[in-house]
Amino acid sequence: MSVWARSLLCGLLGACFVTGLPTVADATFEIPAGETIVDQDGIQRAIPQKEAYELYDPAIGRNFDLKNFWMRADLRVRPEWRNGTCFGGASPIGGACNSFGGFNGAGGASPTSTNGQAGLANPGKSASDFYIQQWARLGVGYDLSPDVNFYMEIIDSATWGANGSNLNGGDGGDPLNHNGAVSGGAGNNGRLGVRAAYMLIRDLAGVRGLGVKAGRQYLVFGNNSLFGHFDWANTGYSHDGVMMSYSTKKFDSYLGWFRNSESDIGQAAPVGSVQNNISNPGGNTLNNGSANIDADMIIFYNQLKSVSGFLIEPFYVYYRNNYNSADNAAQGLGTPKHSQQIRHMIGNRTELRRGNWDAINETAWQFGHMADGLGIDNQRNVSINAWATRNWLGYTWYEWEWKPRVAIGFDYASGDGNANCSVGGTAQAGYACRTANIFENFFPTNFIHTGFMLNSAWKNSIQPQVNIQARPSRRDHVELWAQMHYLPNARDNWYRGSQSVLVFSRPDNTTNHVGNEVDVAWTRMFADGKVSLSALYGHFFSGAYVRNNLGTNKDQDWGVVQLWLNF
Repeated sequence: MSVWARSLLCGLLGACFVTGLPTVADATFEIPAGETIVDQDGIQRAIPQKEAYELYDPAIGRNFDLKNFWMRADLRVRPEWRNGTCFGGASPIGGACNSFGGFNGAGGASPTSTNGQAGLANPGKSASDFYIQQWARLGVGYDLSPDVNFYMEIIDSATWGANGSNLNGGDGGDPLNHNGAVSGGAGNNGRLGVRAAYMLIRDLAGVRGLGVKAGRQYLVFGNNSLFGHFDWANTGYSHDGVMMSYSTKKFDSYLGWFRNSESDIGQAAPVGSVQNNISNPGGNTLNNGSANIDADMIIFYNQLKSVSGFLIEPFYVYYRNNYNSADNAAQGLGTPKHSQQIRHMIGNRTELRRGNWDAINETAWQFGHMADGLGIDNQRNVSINAWATRNWLGYTWYEWEWKPRVAIGFDYASGDGNANCSVGGTAQAGYACRTANIFENFFPTNFIHTGFMLNSAWKNSIQPQVNIQARPSRRDHVELWAQMHYLPNARDNWYRGSQSVLVFSRPDNTTNHVGNEVDVAWTRMFADGKVSLSALYGHFFSGAYVRNNLGTNKDQDWGVVQLWLNF
């Protein structure tokens, strides 16, 4: 095939490095002496090599150049302590400190509440936690060219002492085992995983500014309010999908599709189409055999940079969860990523930085339809009409030695008084499953927004706050953060940072002051900024809501010491 013909074919099918049809002039390898091209047809190679097709199956490693290889890594060790985990009650079940309508937070039967009434705090000894978590990430990258990049990141997420059997301190326990424990874990026994694995191609098909990132990847926009890395967690977020981007001096646009859940075949399945769909939770088989039992998300995010001092970011998100209506609905209509729903979100984030001032406003509206979770009829019979706003105004004295910053903020996210109409898949008395106006927080980094203690989400919440920061030296950073926490809808629940229920609200609850939180943090950087040592402490003053819905009045304390190495 002539060079001209190959170039034309590449232009029709996409960039040559995407289709696997490189032009002779741009080839990154050479045909070995004495060998010839066997295949004369322009056929994209997507099957294992059977005979040598030199232009399509170059020998692995033939093109490797050490100067194009790079790596990054980090290791973090963090002891964490929490006293009064459920404000004087026993340990949470399914994340919840109480139960509702005879069901605990995991959707199972609970003896502590009956007749549709939110129960008191889970019975038992007052719960506290202390554990040490560690993560290590190793990322390796290779630049095939300035415009083509390969990247893969391995993560080891560990809890000290959790290898082997948690009931055996000897040979069956942690010291002699190194790959995690099935009990309480997930995936590869809860430890080793792939945080990212993608190809990044810039100037796609020769179009300047057009790019694509395909594979498992981080998804971070704005202030992490809706889509963030959540690196505070010991695993963090990443997503399987493809993100197209187009960048100019005046604006950047991103259009991505991500698959959040797949039901057709399991992870690392050798081939597909050899069995029925993966069994759904509870054994529901209504949709088995359908290729559409999945969860998908489409994001269209834009950054307008043409206004001096401002960054304007309009966005649209489409979320579809097509699992059976009762598959993920145990905590009622407020269950995060509730199954059998179609949700649209339209929003905008505006950021101002001018002189010593900075300000942020982010507002989003969500609408659509969702199943009520009563049975598995898969009828999206509940309407969605939810909204949220996040606002900050700050001033930094850059000319002062400590560079102090003072900021005030106000957050709001809607709730719904009928959120508990279907807790446990049972119709609860006194509720009507007509609306689901609870704001969906998606995949945020709530740690930096709703309080270090992660006792709240951007979901049925009102949060006025004040934040003070300073840098006493080039290496030190201190922060004082105070928040007040309220529920805009007293009959809806109090949701924790992970967005599941922390406390179920009583049907007759009218109190909405959850409590107040004060956080203090200190960080010192050393080793040329490659190592940080942090100490954080938080105290949560329980409000009238806790006394009315848990029957307790204890406060909660939390603390962390963290050592983090990056290179």
